[in-house]
Amino acid sequence: MGLVIEDNSTLTDRYQTTVPASVRRALKLERRDRIHYMIRPNGEVVLTRAHDESSQDPVMASFLAFLERDLQDHPENIRPVTASTFAEAERLTAGIEVDFDQELPEDDDI
Repeated sequence: MGLVIEDNSTLTDRYQTTVPASVRRALKLERRDRIHYMIRPNGEVVLTRAHDESSQDPVMASFLAFLERDLQDHPENIRPVTASTFAEAERLTAGIEVDFDQELPEDDDI
């Protein structure tokens, strides 16, 4: 979505609001869909369509949440991928053939 969309809505006395039609269209929201809010430290709010959490792997979700917290708590540890680290990754994976279209067996422990 390269187009910037801005719109306004008003809070009711019960702190409810209507999602503007422009936002509903952009997020492809339907009635009864769930909305996810992410509030950034600078006060910016990111509104997205909520993902169906029943289809998410709970272990992966916990790991990604851990990574997110660690990156936020320790931004000084974030390092760019340099030519030398990329070369090291290529050296470590040299000769390894991977077929991304091949299905993994159900009992695959790797």
